[in-house]
Amino acid sequence: MQTFMIQQPHQAGFGTAEEPTLAPDEVLLRIHTVGFCGTDLSTYRGKNPLVTYPRTPGHEIAATIAEVGAAVPDGFPIGARVAVLPYKPCGRCAACQQNRPNACRDNETLGVQREGAMTVFLAVPWQTVFVSLTLSLRALALVEPLSIGEHAVARARITDQDTVAVIGCGAVGLGAIASAAHRGARVIAIDLEAHKLEIARECGATHLIIGGNDDLHAQLHALTDGEGPDVIVEAVGMPETFVTAVEEVAYTGRVVYIGYAKAPVTYNSALFVKKELDIRGSRNATPEDFRQVMDLLEAEVFPVDAVVTATVPFAEAPQALAAWDAHPLDYTRIHVRMD
Repeated sequence: MQTFMIQQPHQAGFGTAEEPTLAPDEVLLRIHTVGFCGTDLSTYRGKNPLVTYPRTPGHEIAATIAEVGAAVPDGFPIGARVAVLPYKPCGRCAACQQNRPNACRDNETLGVQREGAMTVFLAVPWQTVFVSLTLSLRALALVEPLSIGEHAVARARITDQDTVAVIGCGAVGLGAIASAAHRGARVIAIDLEAHKLEIARECGATHLIIGGNDDLHAQLHALTDGEGPDVIVEAVGMPETFVTAVEEVAYTGRVVYIGYAKAPVTYNSALFVKKELDIRGSRNATPEDFRQVMDLLEAEVFPVDAVVTATVPFAEAPQALAAWDAHPLDYTRIHVRMD
């Protein structure tokens, strides 16, 4: 079967792979839509240390069920549309033992440490398959990135009493905005790009701030009676925004980091103690995060069409990835149609 591959940095094309053999506890999926993730862009640029080449990317998946193994329970009808939890925890490490497999020390994600979904068929454990009777394939391909934002919101313990600032309005940040707004929080969206802030408004942000200027502090304080946001979710991964989150959050506030800073971060650590902050990391997503996001999407309160910047056929996947590399700020999400 045909597969899309990143052969080496800045070189992508097509190859072939054997059709998967179905184990008794697996579901065979016919892949229909796959989203390009920022991780895939890093792989294309040669900046993903977790990847070896060549690699088939793809872990933002919308598919239909083609076949089920003999040990798969009821509830997975042939032809049903599904989203897929793409992580493979080890089951042995401290995180797994604490029932937090999303933070598994030895996790393997589709398209990163193992071959991904940008191909025709994929066999996965039935426990990672989430059936929807109502969601479109386009919406299902957004479940995984939005769930990462949902997980950050859960880590922050956000309620309807909170004012939340989200730094970064990519797909993951938009997931955090939508999930926080869905919980009744007041949400401030911060990004460098005005068009992404308009999408953030559709996701539930009530206030928009263009980042990268000197009056961010003044704007946040004007919106919070001089206190700063109760919660700041960092979804960019820059040293500057890591520091900004700690500086601008309210006293006794919560900071959640989703992004990976690409360089060392220098803090005024006195703020950690003086403000008595809760500072948390947020990694991947859980089955419960998937369910929450699917409920949100089924409520039709998320602007699916606005978030998907481009949809391209499978044959144009190499050009689409190269275009994203050349103009990264122009895209929120690229979907590849595998049909």
